[in-house]
Amino acid sequence: MADVLAPSEAARLTDFSRAFKAAARAVILYPADHPAITTTLGRLVQLTNPPRLTAPLTLQVSPQTLSIAGASVGRPDGAIAELAAMLHAHVIGELTIQPGGDVAAWRSFLLLVGRAPEEVRADGGVSRLWNAGGGRHVRVRQVDYGEVLREHTGGTAATWEQVLANCLTGTIFDITDDLLRALVDSSANGEMLRDLFRQLDESAAAADGTLGARASALLRLLQGLADAAHLRAPEHEDRILRDLAVALGHTPPDLLLAVLAAARERHDDVASAITPIVERMPDGTVASFVAQHAVTPGAPLDRVAQAFQSLVIDPSRRERLIGMAYDTAIVSGAEGEAFEQHWQDVVKALLRDYSDQPFVPDDYARELTGVTKEATDIEQTSDDPPERMRAWLATVATGELRRLDLALILDLLRLEADPARREALMAPVTAVVDDLLLVGDFDAAETIVALLQSDAVHATAPERQRVARATLDALATSATTRHIASHLGSLDEEQRGRVRTICVSIGERLVPLLAEALSVEERPRTRERLAELLVASGATGRSEIERLKGSPNAAVRRTAIQLLRALGGSDVLPDLAELLGDSEVGVQRDAVRAILHLGSDEGYRVLEQALEGGTPQSREAIMQALASQRDERAAPLLVYILEHVDHTGPLGWVYQRALDLLGQVRDPQAVPALEAALHRGEWWAPRRTTALRTAAASALGRIGTIEALQVLTRAAQTGSRGVRSAAQAQLDAIADGVSPGGRQA
Repeated sequence: MADVLAPSEAARLTDFSRAFKAAARAVILYPADHPAITTTLGRLVQLTNPPRLTAPLTLQVSPQTLSIAGASVGRPDGAIAELAAMLHAHVIGELTIQPGGDVAAWRSFLLLVGRAPEEVRADGGVSRLWNAGGGRHVRVRQVDYGEVLREHTGGTAATWEQVLANCLTGTIFDITDDLLRALVDSSANGEMLRDLFRQLDESAAAADGTLGARASALLRLLQGLADAAHLRAPEHEDRILRDLAVALGHTPPDLLLAVLAAARERHDDVASAITPIVERMPDGTVASFVAQHAVTPGAPLDRVAQAFQSLVIDPSRRERLIGMAYDTAIVSGAEGEAFEQHWQDVVKALLRDYSDQPFVPDDYARELTGVTKEATDIEQTSDDPPERMRAWLATVATGELRRLDLALILDLLRLEADPARREALMAPVTAVVDDLLLVGDFDAAETIVALLQSDAVHATAPERQRVARATLDALATSATTRHIASHLGSLDEEQRGRVRTICVSIGERLVPLLAEALSVEERPRTRERLAELLVASGATGRSEIERLKGSPNAAVRRTAIQLLRALGGSDVLPDLAELLGDSEVGVQRDAVRAILHLGSDEGYRVLEQALEGGTPQSREAIMQALASQRDERAAPLLVYILEHVDHTGPLGWVYQRALDLLGQVRDPQAVPALEAALHRGEWWAPRRTTALRTAAASALGRIGTIEALQVLTRAAQTGSRGVRSAAQAQLDAIADGVSPGGRQA
């Protein structure tokens, strides 16, 4: 059985995974100065710097989870699985976090891992790009899939070497289950396939040497792999074909062109197998192909252009990919005047077959020719003032685009009336709300949820109501509560109000999930605010308190008491009475305070019964709670004790303590009960009677109101001998300037 992390380490890994995932999503969605960036990256920096992280933290990455020193979380969090999948897709086997990374450093790393894995691998991989950029606070170790390939080629019925040999000779071959599983299970098929294609091409060149033989061998391999994926792994077919396309894009230009030409000329199964592969070649792969082969000195530019035009048919897409190829070449180190001049030749070659003559009048064409002869750097022109340029740029800023996205969604929700199209719209709406909650953009999330809630309640069309209600129900997931809980501790009152509105709008299906999140939450502030959300849920939240009461965690049981106290009413008394017998003193004390907060005679009777029938520990806890509650809220119960508890019975000590506590509380409402206690007593128990009368007189003296002093004066004049003695002693102490209790005033 795998080792399980200690609770503290498991909590740290979970917090890091949640913060990493939220920050990774935020840097993709928002500009650098957006509040969501500050919040999410700030949380990540806090977790990876002293005092939270004082030594390097090394995480081992597997497809489904993360581990530390071989130990993993016993109860995995969804964020851990998502982070593991993200890192594994980038072929990261181990990640070491060094203390000290700041916001800028983490943002650079998150932007890198946020790119498409195939594009990153095409540029050399995460490790190479990160080290080239000077990253220091994170060390990345990638899996060596060359070694993985060598492991897969040994000992099976049909090794990769045998497959390649059959491709060279044209012999029929079969992709075994082991080899197909290697393609399906690996997250770096592009790396493995590139190595396979290279080996096959080298072997074909050595055996025959002709370009046609090399292309035929590669075509056979592509067809065999594509057919195996289609027939025996259809659920993984799209990914395998995409990986084949990425690997094909890394072949030499002459070989790629020969493969495309051979497939185009044939009308058999080979052609039908190659077309879906070429259609799935990512833009980044095509751009990398051009950048790699077109800028190399002595490169076969015509071959590159022909391959490019065969891969990209759409003229508008060609122009866009040429721009991407230029950016890729710049990132790879190409620069200088010589490169810029050479790139003009590259562009001409890539677009050579395009002519705008049929669409452009001769006069306009002459004007265009004149303009090109007098080209001016647009950045050096002064036609537009800086403020206008800034305003234009602001219209395409990331934050503005996100605002437009939100406006589009809201417009569609308001205007789309067709039931089928409206129902199809709800899946992306749910995904957008999930993203907004993840990065903490509660303003936008509240706007969407409020519109859905309005439709669910007020829409005139029943179908519209049904779709809106179903969408709100779809938002009631553990991911939603996890996203909310990750931000609750740092939100101000206004933002908490938005979260409260979101939860109430989603409805009662979210309440059990909030209770579940609260039952496992360790952070006090977050736990308190989750409790507020449950209280805001009303009667539905009340039904979840029973589960919280039975939690093995004392902090959760105390939270249940807070919820009961907030709900109020006499119907919560049985639950509070049950918690009076809890084994934890803190739980008992909170239950007493909650009953005092209710302020009803029924509640006081519950406490009296607890004092009569409880254990010594529970009785002491009740009295300690009363002693700590030194305000007017404790006075009614203390008066109730004086009026209903027998001072001669087993609870006589409780009666005595109530007299002392009333003196500390100093509530004038207690004067009548203290007067009755002052005159109460038995001649056969002189010591007890004297002690109780002295305590009652002292409490009256501490209250010190005119009414209290009148009671003492009247008792000193008309009471029995013992009463007169206790009252006069207290009056003398007041006259001498000694406060009740014997201290000099």
